[in-house]
Amino acid sequence: MSKSNECWNELADVKDELAARDWFPGTSGNLSIKVQSDPLQFLVTASGKDKRKRTAEDFVLVDENCVPVEETLLRPSAETLIHKEIYQRTDASCCLHVHTVDNNVISELYGDEKRVVFTGQELIKAFGLWDEDAEIMVPIVENHADIPTLTEELTANLGEGVHGILIRNHGITVWGKSAFEAKKFLEAFEFLFSYHLKIKSYKSLSLS
Repeated sequence: MSKSNECWNELADVKDELAARDWFPGTSGNLSIKVQSDPLQFLVTASGKDKRKRTAEDFVLVDENCVPVEETLLRPSAETLIHKEIYQRTDASCCLHVHTVDNNVISELYGDEKRVVFTGQELIKAFGLWDEDAEIMVPIVENHADIPTLTEELTANLGEGVHGILIRNHGITVWGKSAFEAKKFLEAFEFLFSYHLKIKSYKSLSLS
């Protein structure tokens, strides 16, 4: 089996797992996996596809210019540029972007602060943080309609200890050294978001 086919199946398996959680409402979201580094080529979700279904047209192989490597009628995701920049600026091999109610609400609650920080939670260990007082910070960027502008702001927040970035009222983009690691980070972030919102709601009710 070719490297491209292996990556295709690996990304399709991740897509199936995330789809089972209903994390792709209305064909939203985009996923990618790196096939080779030099020159850069990666598989990215085709635009407008129902990600709850598994088909031979789910992904497009693109190059370092975000252009399909082979002739195709499929269009790469509108946010392919973001994936490309992450691959070129980090050691990532997989990028995942999903829209959930929880990550949208969190991004709006803390959007003016441009970051949200979590501490004292067991799931922080998913990021390799084992200290008792460990914390994980998630930057929040504005949801620019212009993709190059959005990409520029998002990549300006890349750095050591950053494993995901929230786009305000849009979704979260995470990355990892493998598809498994990227999915692990995404699941951990979504747990932290959901837990935080539930605790915040409970405390509000208790005070009312």
